[in-house]
Amino acid sequence: QVQLVESGGGLVQAGGSLRLSCAASGRTFSSYLMGWFRQAPGKEREFVAAIRWSLGTTYYADSVKGRFTISRDNAKNSVYLQMNSLKPEDTAVYYCAAAQRWTGRYLRDYEYDYWGQGTQVTVSS
Repeated sequence: QVQLVESGGGLVQAGGSLRLSCAASGRTFSSYLMGWFRQAPGKEREFVAAIRWSLGTTYYADSVKGRFTISRDNAKNSVYLQMNSLKPEDTAVYYCAAAQRWTGRYLRDYEYDYWGQGTQVTVSS
């Protein structure tokens, strides 16, 4: 069983930064795709960023490209989301997700097999 635990959310002013962490346990993740999604009140969950664990290849939503950076630490079995130049519209619950194998698809939440509990990010204007 894979477990994902997010941390690092909080309240920040617009223009500020936060770093989210996702600690993964239960499996060897070398073949996994790891992703970050977010869900704002009244909206559907949306893709933010993803990384292929083995190659380190990264993918971003257009809305965060150039501001957010996804990375992973193999030794710590952890994935991170560095968020800079935050905007009020980035306010959401952020979820870490894991897909057991790379299929070439990463944008939809149904592509992922495991999910964390979420961490709240609030950006004030």
